[in-house]
Amino acid sequence: QVQVVESGGGLVQAGGSLELSCAASKSIFKTNDMEWYRQAPGKQRELVASITRGGVTNYADAVKDRFAISRDNAKNTMTLQMNSLKPEDTAVYYCKASVKEREFVPWSDSWGQGTQVTVSS
Repeated sequence: QVQVVESGGGLVQAGGSLELSCAASKSIFKTNDMEWYRQAPGKQRELVASITRGGVTNYADAVKDRFAISRDNAKNTMTLQMNSLKPEDTAVYYCKASVKEREFVPWSDSWGQGTQVTVSS
């Protein structure tokens, strides 16, 4: 059962911008930590950025000062604003969220199916 869905990927020229969104399904009661990962062809999946429910952010060195992560707790959504994109940012980007469907159940991790970002040189 898909609980989080990404959107906003596409093709952009180097130096351009894209905004990715991640939305939890309406069945989700609450989200905790939320993260963006990416996986380029032939490479391992890597953490790009993370944000806690309280808004504390963390970025991979490769995207620091170019990407910005944010979230809306009321809507259980998260965005990744990507600026000054480079060809090496080309990858499938995945949203991961720690979620619970009801108040008194454990947190569980939910992954989206990914959205392709392609940066042309």
